[in-house]
Amino acid sequence: MTTIKSTSIVMRRTGLILYILCILFLLPDAIMKIVKAGPSIKGSVELGWPEHLVPAIGIILLIATILYAIPRTAILGAILLTGYLGGAYAIMLRIGAPAYFPIIFGVLVWAALFLQDERLRALIPFSKKA
Repeated sequence: MTTIKSTSIVMRRTGLILYILCILFLLPDAIMKIVKAGPSIKGSVELGWPEHLVPAIGIILLIATILYAIPRTAILGAILLTGYLGGAYAIMLRIGAPAYFPIIFGVLVWAALFLQDERLRALIPFSKKA
């Protein structure tokens, strides 16, 4: 019985660390887009976005990130972030840039919740119990 609790604690802590790291990456990215920080604008324009749309993209990312950061709305936030990252993936593919980052980040967003939330693990079982 103690191994189950130890695994559960390790899973929860790992999930929490991933969760915090995701938020700590997404929030500054959103804010940089909103305030039109040079590197953010430059990178977005290189991806093909018109400069005047970058703050709107930042607002969308900020809303999704805030929803993700609030435990009661974290799954809704993860769904919205999945859409956002899917768009990033499509744009990177379109211009021929390496597109692995949005996929990896999307997996981390969901892995963080999966490791912390027993209800989510019940919805997405990786093995059947006999």
